[in-house]
Amino acid sequence: MAQTSKSNVSELNSDVAQQMAVLREDIAALTATVTEYGKAQGEALKASAGAKAAGLAETGANAAGALKAQAEKSYSDAEEAVRGNPAAAVGIAAGVGFLVGMLTARR
Repeated sequence: MAQTSKSNVSELNSDVAQQMAVLREDIAALTATVTEYGKAQGEALKASAGAKAAGLAETGANAAGALKAQAEKSYSDAEEAVRGNPAAAVGIAAGVGFLVGMLTARR
């Protein structure tokens, strides 16, 4: 009976050792899978962020171009108004200069 008990214990120990080895292999495989998944998700997020950044840069460039065109048009309109009415333009400039002088002299 003592012999049978020792045999059962040694079989049980070998079974436990085999199961532990299988568990270690499974944990290693799971770790590798999670690592690969994380890398893939990171690359996907990086690509998505790059695409959004490029889209925003293009939108910003378009907006800057539109503002530049509007500023050039406003400058052209102001230049035409000054050329059309030079006396009024000089009077307005003198008045604005006088007001600025008055405001800065009070300080």
